[in-house]
Amino acid sequence: MSEQPFAKIKDGVKNDKSLVIPDLISVCKESLKTVEQLVVSLKNKTSSIIVRDGKINPSLLESEQYAAHGLAWFATYVVAIREMLNWAERLVSVKRFGEIESLILQSAFGEYLSQIFGGIPMSQGEIVRLSDLHFSNSEIEKFLDKNISKLMSNGNSVDVRMKIAELVADGNFGDYGLGDETLVMIQDQFRKFVEDQIIPYAQEWHNKDELIPNEIIKKMSELGVFGLTIPEEYQGLGMGKISMCVVTEELSRGFLTAGSLGTRAEIASELIRLGGTEEQKKQWLPKIASGEVLTTAVFTEPNTGSDLGSLKTRGVKEGDHYLITGAKTWITHGARSDLMTILARTNTQEKGYKGLSMFLAEKSRGTEADPFPAEGLSGGEIEVLGYRGMKEYEMAFDNFKVPSTGLLGGEEGKGFKQLMETFESARIQTAARSVGVAQSALEVAMRYAQERSQFGKSIFSFPRIAVKVAWMVVETMIVRQITYFSAREKDSDRRCDIQAGMAKLLAARVAWANADNALQVHGGNGYALEYPVSRILCDARILNIFEGAAEIQAQIVARGLLIDT
Repeated sequence: MSEQPFAKIKDGVKNDKSLVIPDLISVCKESLKTVEQLVVSLKNKTSSIIVRDGKINPSLLESEQYAAHGLAWFATYVVAIREMLNWAERLVSVKRFGEIESLILQSAFGEYLSQIFGGIPMSQGEIVRLSDLHFSNSEIEKFLDKNISKLMSNGNSVDVRMKIAELVADGNFGDYGLGDETLVMIQDQFRKFVEDQIIPYAQEWHNKDELIPNEIIKKMSELGVFGLTIPEEYQGLGMGKISMCVVTEELSRGFLTAGSLGTRAEIASELIRLGGTEEQKKQWLPKIASGEVLTTAVFTEPNTGSDLGSLKTRGVKEGDHYLITGAKTWITHGARSDLMTILARTNTQEKGYKGLSMFLAEKSRGTEADPFPAEGLSGGEIEVLGYRGMKEYEMAFDNFKVPSTGLLGGEEGKGFKQLMETFESARIQTAARSVGVAQSALEVAMRYAQERSQFGKSIFSFPRIAVKVAWMVVETMIVRQITYFSAREKDSDRRCDIQAGMAKLLAARVAWANADNALQVHGGNGYALEYPVSRILCDARILNIFEGAAEIQAQIVARGLLIDT
C-alpha cells in the first residue's frame, strides 16, 4: 500500500473528533426507540391488510407482496442499526470504542435512517418507501424527531466518510467486537491460513474452473472446519455458530468456495444431528468431522426451485432398500462427495410437504472423466459464472439403491420438517459467507485505489473513490454485526429464523454492492480476468440467490413478522 494516500486532501477534512456527533450513543438510542415504534406501526398496518382471522391470507399476501417485502426490509434495517448500537456499547464497556468505531456507528445510523425515511433499495431497480406500505406523509412526519433529523443531516456526511477513509487507510477497519479471546485466536489462525494457502491461488482456481485441490481440503479438515459445530461426543469440536461465522467469514474472504465447503458439512451434520437415529449419528458425524466423508445436498429439482413442496423425485420401498428415481439440479460438489442428503417423495398420495422423506445415500467419488460412477446415477456439470471450485451438477436417479437404514430418523414423511430445522444454521452461514465476500471486495478496492496513480496521485485521494471505500467499511461492519447477532441467538437456543433471514437478506445485498463498487474503483482493469475483483463480482452475485433468493428471503421474514404480530 502506498504511504499517506490522504496527504493531498487532509486540509479539506476535519482531523479531530468534532465530526462525531456529541452524545452519539444517547442520540442513537433515542433514534432507535423511535424507528422501533415505526416498525410496530408498519407491522400493524400491513397485518390489517393481509391477516384475516389471525391467519395470513395467501391471496392478499401475494397482491400486497411489495408492502410485505418492504416490511421485511424496514424491520431488517432497524435490527441492523440496533445491533450496531449493541456492538458500540460492548466496545464502550471494555474501552475499545475509538474514533473509527464512533464514525462507523454514526455513519451507519445516518445512512440507514435516511434510507428508512427516503427509500430502501431492495435491489438495484426496486426502492421501497414508507408510502408503499400505505403510510401517509403526516404519519411519517410523526416519527421524524430531532435525534433522527440530526443523524440524517450529519451522520453520514461526505466529511464523515472521508475521515473514515483516512482512518482505515492502514488496513484497520474497526474493532469487530468479538469479545472472546478464543474467537480472536480462531480468527487469527484462519486469517493466516487464508493469506498463505487460499488467496495466492484462488484466482487461478477460478479462471481454470478447477476443483479446490484435495490437499487444501485436507488442511481445512486438520483445522477442524468440517467438525466445527459437531458435538465432541461425535468427534467434532462442539463449538457454536458464532465460531462458524468467524471461520466462514475468513475462508470466504479468501475464496467463496473455501467458505462454502463448510456449508456442505454444516447442512449434512445438522440434518443428522437433529433428525438422525443414534446409529446414523455414530456412523456419519465422526467421518464428516474428520473430512473423511465429503457431503452434498440433493434437494432442488429443475422445475421446483424454492417450491420444495412440489418435488417429484420418488423413493419407493422395496425390501430392505429404497429405489430413488428422479431428476435433481444445482447440486454443489456433487461428483467429489461421498454422502448425499436426498429429499424425495415416499408417499405419492400425500401432496405437498407431508409426503417427503430425507435419505442419507452413500456413493462413490467421481472423477473428471466419470463424475458419477455409481449404478443408477448419472449427470453432468453445469458451467457457471462464479462460485467455482466445487462445481455444480445436474443429476439423474434411475432406481438408485439406498439401504433402508439410510432413511433419516428411520421414519417416512419427516423430510421437509427435518430440512426446515437446518435452515437457520444454513442461512446464518450464508450470511457469514456474504460478510467474507464483502470484506474481500473492500480490501481489494482499497489496495488498488492506494496503488493506482492517476493525475500524479493515488486515486484513493479522490473523494468519489474514498467515500466508496468508506461506505464499504461501514456497511460491511453492519452486516457482520447482524450476522453475529443471529449466530448468538442460535447458540442461545432461541428461535432465530427471522433473524437468520434478515442477516442473509442484507449481507447478500451488501456483498454484491461492495463487489460492484470495488470493480468500479478498478475501472477497466476490473473487467480483466487477471484481477481478483472480477472473480469476487461473479461470486458475490450468487449470494442473493442460493439458500433462498432475496425475494423468498423477504417473504419468509415478512411472514414471520406478520404471524408474530
